[in-house]
Order: sequence, then C-alpha cells, then structure tokens
Amino acid sequence: MELPGPLVTADWLYEHLTEVRVIDVRWAIDTGPQHDAYVAAHIPGAVFADLDVDLSGPPGEGGRHPLPTPEAFADTRTHLGLGDVPVVAYDNRGGPVASRLWWMLDAIGVPAAVLDGGVSAWRWDLESGDYSVLLDEAVAPIEWPSDRLIEADAIPAALDAGSVLIDARSRERFRGDPNPTDDPAGHIPGAVSHPWDENITDDGVFADVDTLRARLLADGITADSAVLASCGSGVTACHNLLAARLCGVADTKLYVGSWSQWSKSGRPVETGE
Repeated sequence: MELPGPLVTADWLYEHLTEVRVIDVRWAIDTGPQHDAYVAAHIPGAVFADLDVDLSGPPGEGGRHPLPTPEAFADTRTHLGLGDVPVVAYDNRGGPVASRLWWMLDAIGVPAAVLDGGVSAWRWDLESGDYSVLLDEAVAPIEWPSDRLIEADAIPAALDAGSVLIDARSRERFRGDPNPTDDPAGHIPGAVSHPWDENITDDGVFADVDTLRARLLADGITADSAVLASCGSGVTACHNLLAARLCGVADTKLYVGSWSQWSKSGRPVETGE
C-alpha cells in the first residue's frame, strides 16, 4: 500500500487505518510531551512518541532537539513498531511536531505522512489507554543523509550562493522581541521570517497549494530554489519543509540545531524584520 503523499486526510486514514502505523506525537513547548492526553483519547491503534526522547538526542551543543544517533533512532523505530508499513503521524496543533517525525522517516527512506488537521480532524471514536507495539526483529540503523542537512558553519556560504533560509518561528521571536524561549532573541543573519502556523488555515489544516506556493514566492522561493529551514530547535522547521514538498520544491535542507544552537555559539545575531 502506498501513501497518497506526505499529507493525508482523516477520511483517507479512516479507510486505511489497519494498513499503516499511526503515531501520536502531541507535544508543546510549555508542557513537553502530552502523554496524558494520548492516554485519555487517541486515534485507535496509535502509539505515542515522545519528541524529547524518541525523536531527539540529548540537548546540548547541538541545540534543544538534535537528531538522535542512527542507532538510537533504530531502537525507537523498533519499540514504536515502525517496520515495513507506512507511518502516519499526528499532533494537535496543525502538524508542527508530526512534521518532525515525517521528515526524519522521509530522510531515511521510510514512507511517512502527516495527518492533515491532526487529532481534531478525526470524526470517529477515539480510544483510551496506552498502546504499544514491539517489532519481533530490531530495525537496522540508517545514517542521516548529509544532503538533507546543513550545519551552522555552512549557512553563510550557502546564503551567498543563493539559498534561502526560512525561519519557522513566530514573527515576534524572529524580530527579537523578548520571550521566555530565546536568549538571546533574534535571528540568523540573512534569514527570512516564514512562520509555520501561517501554512495552515483557521481550521488547523494545510492551506491549499496555491496559497502555500504564494507564501514561498513572496520569500523568493520557486520550485528550483535551494531552501534551508530553521526554527527554534529543528522541529517546526519541518512543517515548512513539508509545505515546500507539497509545492514541488525538491532542494531542501534542515538546520537541526536552529536558533537553540546558533544563539549559543557566539555567531552573529540580527534583530528586526
């Protein structure tokens, strides 16, 4: 069974629920992993994944949410049951955390998609309790592909060569307004503000492709552009990469460390629009 694309509707998921592995990745910056919400009510058969533990390595010089080692992520895939079946990830905020899992799996060649609209789009019965799946055989580690990533030291030269760096954080955080998360506040020199939540409608689903493409074009991005994506810690940037994929932009790279690494490294900081 093939996924229809990197984004699936609730109707599609309902029809194919037994053919995919569903992963609940609800998380928020002020609460952390929302496992209690998962236990209380989740899409039938969904397994919970913790962004801080399952989808990230230990915080440190690499930022708040660095990628786990290939070996650690292989262990995660094993205990989440991410074997041969396609994966559909969801959260409760329009996809910013689900997109991180989508990007990670897509980067290593595992079929994955995000549920458009998240758990709020599910119109059928939810189930409660803690559901787990463990594969009979351990999954083999797969290296993170270097062509899907960019490191901090390479960003200035990439921008000089014509790449566009889009920052998924709110416009206020990009501008450098005081906030409890960014210290110091501001953005990477040369970046443009492209908040992830402007990819979605008031209903929490992705805007149509024409609207997404117009947003990218306003930042000078076409299907032939080289796009670099950052955010606070390499999570919501993946939402912009998913939007770019929907618009046919193929040359994209994630800066995983994002602002949580850049701002602590002594590199230049810009403020303002």
